[in-house]
Amino acid sequence: MQQVLHYSALKTGVAYIGLTVTTIALSAVAQGLVTKFGVRRILPVGLALSTVALVLFAQLPVDGHYFRDLFPGFIISGLGLAFVFIPMSIGALTGVRPADAGIASGLINTSQQIGGAIGVAAATTIAITFTNHYVNSHAGTTALSAPALVHGFQIAFYSLAATAAVGAVIARLLIEPQPSGAEREPEADERQVAVGSQHTPVCRAPGVLAGELQAN
Repeated sequence: MQQVLHYSALKTGVAYIGLTVTTIALSAVAQGLVTKFGVRRILPVGLALSTVALVLFAQLPVDGHYFRDLFPGFIISGLGLAFVFIPMSIGALTGVRPADAGIASGLINTSQQIGGAIGVAAATTIAITFTNHYVNSHAGTTALSAPALVHGFQIAFYSLAATAAVGAVIARLLIEPQPSGAEREPEADERQVAVGSQHTPVCRAPGVLAGELQAN
């Protein structure tokens, strides 16, 4: 937006309001859907929505308009983010003992930071590489010209869309379905308590024991 459409920094920040508001508004909905249907069904939907948004961004023209070209992608991307991060967080913390919850949360944040840095580095490398290819094959253009920048951005967005699509397929195939509460097997500690209770002697008051002996 700043390099091609020449938005100011303030205008660029305001342009992201649609994405941010959509993500915040749909977070509670995503949590309820994950609770009802499970991570295995909701996470692929979020990744699929992210794929659609990235494909829309990859098709942006050089002289694009905000509400006609950018805004629909921001709304769909906000939906995708809500249906990706909420299921991912719930799935990562499911089954974690309370004593290990802090470590699990730290691993989530670390993986997001490292994965985001790697993703940005890869997308930037792809965009710059194909921008240079465009400049070399089109005489009279520079690396800062709008057509060259848009070409590099398009290839980068298509690459990210392919990554999100692969992630949706992997999430659907590899995430195990969560058993319902009625079908949940007791854990090892619960089984030990149950077995121990069968052999635990019952303490009776002396009067009760005396009454039982006289009856016999």
